[in-house]
Amino acid sequence: MNSITGYIQDELLRRGADMVGMGDLTGLPPEIRHHLPIGICAAVKYPDEVIQGIADLPTREYNDWYNRLNERLDMLVTQGAELLWTMGYTALAMTRAQVGNGEAENNTALPHKTVATRAGIGWIGKSALLVTEKWGSMIRLSSILTDAPLETASPVNRSRCGGCMICTKACPAGAVSGKEWELGLYRDEFFDPVKCRQTARERAKLGFGGGNTICGKCIEVCPYTRNAWKPHPKRTEA
Repeated sequence: MNSITGYIQDELLRRGADMVGMGDLTGLPPEIRHHLPIGICAAVKYPDEVIQGIADLPTREYNDWYNRLNERLDMLVTQGAELLWTMGYTALAMTRAQVGNGEAENNTALPHKTVATRAGIGWIGKSALLVTEKWGSMIRLSSILTDAPLETASPVNRSRCGGCMICTKACPAGAVSGKEWELGLYRDEFFDPVKCRQTARERAKLGFGGGNTICGKCIEVCPYTRNAWKPHPKRTEA
């Protein structure tokens, strides 16, 4: 790892990131990556107990942590981009102000999870969320685009969900088809975002009165998520 890569990674981790990866984005259309070749993915983790608490419905605590982690990510990528600018490189922090807050019906041109797969952080699960070996999908993501000469990881191009159908069966919206993601597969070919958003709004209203469009059931039931919990809770059928 070169000195610039190590420095940026260490600084983001020191400032509150739980996972950092660097990815080569040159295989993506130049306009969606703002003509910058490198993506830095920053991830922060929900506390285990917050995700354990949404087995039935999303909770106020989950909603609060959702907001808190998004705020932390905006701060992290802003500070990371500023560090790169001071070193003489171009950098763009992909904050919520830049890409939106996830409430809109339209798609994001360059989702954080796409940067994450290019950075080797994880793969796109059947639920259309990023899944990691270490923490499943109980994470929030953001990213930085840059022209800094960073060392990049090997990308993840295929799902590692295999024959698991737990999130498919557990999805209250019936939005998860069960088809596995691979590089080049458009989200709507294996996942229905409209059904997901509609049901998430309803469940959020039932769970804590509404606000953010969040559900989290697919996060809570994912075996990779549950394997990360310490101590491991008693398993229940999804």
